[in-house]
Amino acid sequence: MDRVYNFSAGPSALPGPVLERAQAELLDWQGSGMSVMEVSHRGPNFMEYAERAEAMLRELLAVPDEYRALFLAGGATLQFASIPLNLSVPGSTADYVVTGNWGKKAASEAARYLNVNIAADSAASGYTTIPDLGTWSVSDEAAYLHYTPNETVFGVEFHGIPDVSDAPLVADMSSTLLTRPIDVSRYGVIYAGAQKNLGAAGITLLIVREDLIGRARRETPGVIDYKLMADANSMWNTPPTFCWYILGLVLEWLRAQGGLTAVAERNRGKASKLYAAIDASDFYDNVVDPACRSWVNVPFKLATSELDQAFLDEAEAARLTNLKGHRLAGGMRASLYNAMPESGVDALIDFMADFEARRA
Repeated sequence: MDRVYNFSAGPSALPGPVLERAQAELLDWQGSGMSVMEVSHRGPNFMEYAERAEAMLRELLAVPDEYRALFLAGGATLQFASIPLNLSVPGSTADYVVTGNWGKKAASEAARYLNVNIAADSAASGYTTIPDLGTWSVSDEAAYLHYTPNETVFGVEFHGIPDVSDAPLVADMSSTLLTRPIDVSRYGVIYAGAQKNLGAAGITLLIVREDLIGRARRETPGVIDYKLMADANSMWNTPPTFCWYILGLVLEWLRAQGGLTAVAERNRGKASKLYAAIDASDFYDNVVDPACRSWVNVPFKLATSELDQAFLDEAEAARLTNLKGHRLAGGMRASLYNAMPESGVDALIDFMADFEARRA
């Protein structure tokens, strides 16, 4: 089968071996005569699989013992409300850093439940940079500090962990989790929707320090109450079993790649190669501050927007898909998540050079 190179920002490409394994097991999972979508989530086979998936996750990320891993229904956007409901009391304040669209949405949703202090906002730059940490205005008694390590729309990424507050650090890592090693111990909560690097849309991974569990407000729905979910091993209600299964296959694939150190080296190389091609051209442009360019979402614009549709049409014909930029940013965007092979980046660079030669 001739598969395309899929540069979608999400739902994004999945590794070929994962799709092939899922296809092979679709009708008969583990000799059960049933699909994994048909077996009971409380049956021994699925319970064992879920435990194994968590063990692989903890191994890959070196998750400390004092953290719980939760596999929850819904996307990361649901956590925009879950975070304040689980970590704050009414009338309290939380600090939010806004470096793009998703940080802005997280802050807006949290404002329903507490006082939001915008500690830093890079809107004035058009979300092309990250405000200097020395300019952040954090609260004295914040319930937590929330930030988005990578903003998929504008392609801005933190390349270090901000150390500006004693409040628990909460991070929306939907687009970067499992793309490189991280120091989990620096965070209070890490959460990520699966549809970038972890698997299929519909399940969210949450890693939460145990001392932050059990604080949920009385009105918090059970399906987003961290204690209820932790006590039930994420099965207080029926979980998205197929998505959990795919996530487990992705974790196996990552381990087979040599772990996150090897994956990070490959991801850094893919991004560096594409940025080098853009910077060497007078036809393409990336306006993000080089110090905070994203490894996984590379936006770029053509010399004239009048050529945008031609670029997209010809790229599609060349089997390079989903390169259209987000409506808020315009232009193009190439997302280079874990499943994007280096050959896909090479094919894109070759196409860009050819298009420039013919159209400049």
